[in-house]
Amino acid sequence: MVATSQVTKQLEEKVILVDTSDRQIGVAEKLQAHRDGLLHRAFSIFVINSQGQLLLQKRAKHKYHSGGLWTNTCCSHPRPDEPTDVAAHRRLLEEMGFDCELREIFSFVYQAVLDNDLTEYEFDRVFVGYSDREPILNPEEAEDWKWIDLKVLQADIRQHPESYTYWLRDCCDRFIAEIG
Repeated sequence: MVATSQVTKQLEEKVILVDTSDRQIGVAEKLQAHRDGLLHRAFSIFVINSQGQLLLQKRAKHKYHSGGLWTNTCCSHPRPDEPTDVAAHRRLLEEMGFDCELREIFSFVYQAVLDNDLTEYEFDRVFVGYSDREPILNPEEAEDWKWIDLKVLQADIRQHPESYTYWLRDCCDRFIAEIG
């Protein structure tokens, strides 16, 4: 079990508030941004292996929202004054125990009401990377992982949307179209 002080520290982290054009308009504590549904900067990383499979992680059950759901390889928020690409590498290493070259391929804005009376409202920059490394999970972040064929993932999201995070469901088809 994660110590309460670790969870509190994570939730006290600051996120960058933005407008719908991704221009910074302020900062807020991460939990406040999610309670109040404030638009903030985020990123999602999709790592593909040499067989064309996507590395998914299953979020740790104790996460403050969307615990126990399958999602893309890594997702998080840059800190104030931290470039998004630098944050993406930092979090990939912190969550999955490895890093690889990343390339931003698109961005999108989404809003979703989540569990625990929280709202996710993010300007999400999507990155793709390529690696065959097996992750070394940070148990504070993820409890499981798997490689999955993209067509199998699309079909499973349609059949079992409740097993996946909102943001993955929202951008999966576009991600697959973007990478060809």
